[in-house]
Amino acid sequence: MPQGRFIQPLMAGITTQGAKVFIAVYEFQIKDNMELLFREAWLEVTKSIYQNCGSFGSRLHTSETPNILIGYAQWPSREQWEKDHELTDALYAKARNGMRRCLVQTKTVYKLEVCDDYLQTVLA
Repeated sequence: MPQGRFIQPLMAGITTQGAKVFIAVYEFQIKDNMELLFREAWLEVTKSIYQNCGSFGSRLHTSETPNILIGYAQWPSREQWEKDHELTDALYAKARNGMRRCLVQTKTVYKLEVCDDYLQTVLA
């Protein structure tokens, strides 16, 4: 394996602070013809949460079902995710309202703690 390409995985999903990495998986049912608007708003909401609430960020995925998107958000701990994060930024509020206007419904599908981690960011 080339020098420096391997990224050491988290030890059993534990952060450097000793907490288990927490994952929230969301399902978003989007109104017809609203996916692009939703995705733009989702990105702004996600950026704000990352910058102000201590998350590791999020990914948004398409699914095989039309109008269903899946969000994957990673946090340093369940406790950090559960904290009451009061965001008063106008851009966040506008984006959050934009997301809501695009939704039929949303739900948290899974609340997960990482037990083993070998996800890499570079190819072998």
